[in-house]
Amino acid sequence: MPGDASTGTFLQGLERGLAVIRAFSTDAPSLTLSEVARAVGITPATARRILLTLEELGYVRSDNRRFSLTPRVLALGWAYLSSLDLGELAGPFMEELSAKTRESCSIATLDLPDIVYVARVPTSRIMTVALGVGARLPAYPTSMGRVLLSALPDEDLTAYLETLQAEPLTDRTITTPGDLRASITQARADGYALVDQELELGLRSIAAPIHNSRGRIIAALNVSAHASRSTSTSLCEEFLPHLQQAATQITTALTHRGNF
Repeated sequence: MPGDASTGTFLQGLERGLAVIRAFSTDAPSLTLSEVARAVGITPATARRILLTLEELGYVRSDNRRFSLTPRVLALGWAYLSSLDLGELAGPFMEELSAKTRESCSIATLDLPDIVYVARVPTSRIMTVALGVGARLPAYPTSMGRVLLSALPDEDLTAYLETLQAEPLTDRTITTPGDLRASITQARADGYALVDQELELGLRSIAAPIHNSRGRIIAALNVSAHASRSTSTSLCEEFLPHLQQAATQITTALTHRGNF
């Protein structure tokens, strides 16, 4: 256990080095040697050795008096992120999105003719069908499906629409190839898709794309709400900014993971 040297496996120097890195924060982005020593509870001489070692390794920079972290410290975190799958990596951002909107959110990927759920943060049961990781829904009447279809090359989208046998799941469901293409093209231009009770009456959802490190859309993130709580306008005005922020954060995490 930390602090127990009886086993001979605990390295106090490593513990102190990590404590020095954690001493820097948003409120204290730069620190003097004595400030680091006080924050960590070590002597100035020990703080000096650790800071100079971290500087030599490229994790810290100094202006002879004050020290600050360098971007290289991010590699310590991205090493962990690189081991996560998309659902695990996106989890904290989805939890925050769900807390801000007080609605359920999901991530799905495209496996034509369906979307496949890879992560979900539910707040309440708003659909008649139970959804979880691995659940599949047809792509054409869903907001995530429209976003993912918008990333297809034109010839692939044409092939999909030509073979699609779209069923009217509600009286609002878009089923004709021409209207579906127009809706998908609009999602491509807008950078998001909104579906109003096309999958199920009483359900509205809005989705934004998630990109990989090469800029390709690989998944979509959505927020779903019952029609009694949210209008299409409120989804765009109130939820979309939070949705796009979360999608950007997940994209950034994926990009850094790929670069790492």
